[in-house]
Amino acid sequence: MKFSRRRALLFPIACSLLGSAIADAHDIVPGRPQTRPILIENATLHIGDGSVQKNTSLLFDQGVITRIGRGFTQPQRAIVIDGQGKHVYPGLIDAFTDLGLREITAVDVTVDSSERGDENPNVRSWIAFNPDSELIPVARAGGVLIAHVVPGGRWIRGQSALMQLDGWGVKDMSIATPVGLCVDWETMVPRGRDAKENAKRYDEQITKIDDLLDQARRYRDLRNADPDTPTDVRLESWIPVVDGARPVFVHADRMATIDSAIQFFTAREIPMVICGGADAMHCLDAIKANDIPVILIGTYRLPRRRHDAYDALYELPSQLHRAGVQFAIAGEGSGYPGGASNVRNLPYHAGVAVAYGLDREHAIRSITGSAAEILGVAERVGTLKTEKDATLIVVDGDVLESETNVVDAYVQGRQVDLSSRHRQLFKKYEQK
Repeated sequence: MKFSRRRALLFPIACSLLGSAIADAHDIVPGRPQTRPILIENATLHIGDGSVQKNTSLLFDQGVITRIGRGFTQPQRAIVIDGQGKHVYPGLIDAFTDLGLREITAVDVTVDSSERGDENPNVRSWIAFNPDSELIPVARAGGVLIAHVVPGGRWIRGQSALMQLDGWGVKDMSIATPVGLCVDWETMVPRGRDAKENAKRYDEQITKIDDLLDQARRYRDLRNADPDTPTDVRLESWIPVVDGARPVFVHADRMATIDSAIQFFTAREIPMVICGGADAMHCLDAIKANDIPVILIGTYRLPRRRHDAYDALYELPSQLHRAGVQFAIAGEGSGYPGGASNVRNLPYHAGVAVAYGLDREHAIRSITGSAAEILGVAERVGTLKTEKDATLIVVDGDVLESETNVVDAYVQGRQVDLSSRHRQLFKKYEQK
């Protein structure tokens, strides 16, 4: 009863908060389709593959990059942007977030990031995605134009989606749906002190998920033999996974959890991506032997063990790079306190990695090209190359530095409105 009364009291407050937020978000109109060629001249291009080109021009038309180079003729009716002193990057990609699923963490009616229960393979994050989230313009103003939106919850969380952060609705914001199936493997490996009990619980969990995979295979075979077989949406969601067509995004931070996940999925020939990865260096041999990508969830993280160096997780990206592991840096993920509200800080997570040994262009790659490769969309986004989507940002300095401003942004050639709630408040109090 107390809980119901609390929700009843909070609901009007939440509605008023969301009302003002949505009103602000509605004032920001999605960009119009590109109708004229746009030429950015003499800028520094950070390609997103670890390379950089200075004093180079970039031309895009009808939402696609058509030419990169120097000294080519301006097309007729082209809009020309002087890029002298400016830097152009691919739109930054947050590779693991609940942006669009969570608005105000402390107000539960504004959070739609997880479902009840432990087994939700059929959950689709893009169905709950809110295109009018007040946090999306804030993320765009920080240069983040693409987000891998993952559902939350325990154990089998559901299916993720890759969304571009400009558009009228989910349909025109979707790049790939689904990207893969998300699983929390931390719940698979018990942490209790009783080793015998831990082993028993672990065996039970492994048997349970093996049974699910076996059911999915038998269901697939039955559907192939008889298309009129009644649909089971939960088992249907497993079919691309057991067929190896889509990866499993496995949330795993601890050494025991990472090792367990690698052993389980590689033995069953299911492609996987490690998400979190705090102890990745302790499992390096298994990661490299199986060529498993890692999405590091944030660099603003404390050491996991009392005896670890204070900068253990700050140095992790540079260590993985030197070891030849494919990785991306995400923001604060879907389970961390800031979550969606701190997607704007993505470039600074990469900047910390630079301060602790990672090459600057490879840090940029970790939030652009590498993220696109891991998420399976490198043919469309993630790098500044011809015939790819013109999803890019123009900034007045180094995007990894906090004093840098994004001055222009384009999503598939559409110019993005860079105003946001943060900028509105800045302009308001600037006059005080």
